[in-house]
Amino acid sequence: MGFSGEVGRRGLLIAGAGLLVGCSSSESPSSTPPPSAGPTTPTPTPAPTPSSSLPSTTQPGPVLPSVRAWVPGPGEVAPQVKRIAVAAVMEMLQQEQSVVEVIDAQYGGILGSTASVLVPCRVYSLTAGRVVTGGTTVDVRLSRSGETWRVTATHPAVPGAAAKTISAVARQVLATKQILLPPASIADVRSGQVHDSVLTAMLQLAKTYRIGVSVIRSGHPINVFGTDRPSDHPQGRAFDTWEIDGQAVVSPSTSRSLISTYMKAAERIGSYNVGGPVVLSGAAFFSDQTHHDHVHAGFRI
Repeated sequence: MGFSGEVGRRGLLIAGAGLLVGCSSSESPSSTPPPSAGPTTPTPTPAPTPSSSLPSTTQPGPVLPSVRAWVPGPGEVAPQVKRIAVAAVMEMLQQEQSVVEVIDAQYGGILGSTASVLVPCRVYSLTAGRVVTGGTTVDVRLSRSGETWRVTATHPAVPGAAAKTISAVARQVLATKQILLPPASIADVRSGQVHDSVLTAMLQLAKTYRIGVSVIRSGHPINVFGTDRPSDHPQGRAFDTWEIDGQAVVSPSTSRSLISTYMKAAERIGSYNVGGPVVLSGAAFFSDQTHHDHVHAGFRI
């Protein structure tokens, strides 16, 4: 398969690595010279030096964590599309002295012959003798010819610089362990470009649920996929949930009742546009193949 687009931008996404390991060595004492013809004086035996009397040791260095490889589950609509997208992201981000952990792979959109797969991930790198954690979200675009899907472009997230000050509700979201954010979404919140209505909704939901967020603002298509309508995500007015209480939305073993209750809770706290895998009655709710693997919650300012 051919990968194109932003594959050359690895340097913006993860740090390089280097590790210096020291060791000790010892010198052997000099040998006694041969006797001479004249008077001789005893040659003193040199005392052992600390380096020759102590064993050589090497200090252990930091170790990159082991991560689980991402594989599509039984509930996927088109598993081969996500498999190809994840392989493209792994090739794009993987470097020597680094490990890439794919958090999730969800649809930004899927149509008959085109698709967008959003891949939030963490990258662990060895840098200056320590493990550094970074990461991004990549919007992978694909097209289909016959039965074959191929990658046509990759768009890494561009969250923007961290703001000098952020709101109190933004600080609460970053500190709440009930809200699991991928690296690009953390950067979104720190940038100050996520509307407080979104952040407040997250905190309200986190009082009842432990939510795994896949994407907030950056790394999402600018328009609703396949249309010319602007998406709420790039405007900082939406977030997607891929996991509820440790259970993946896409998994057929996850209770439909849990997902329905979560979707209704999002609507009650102000979302005007709630999408997910469950069909619910009400003007705020919708369901389609794109939202088979996550719950979308959009907000008006």
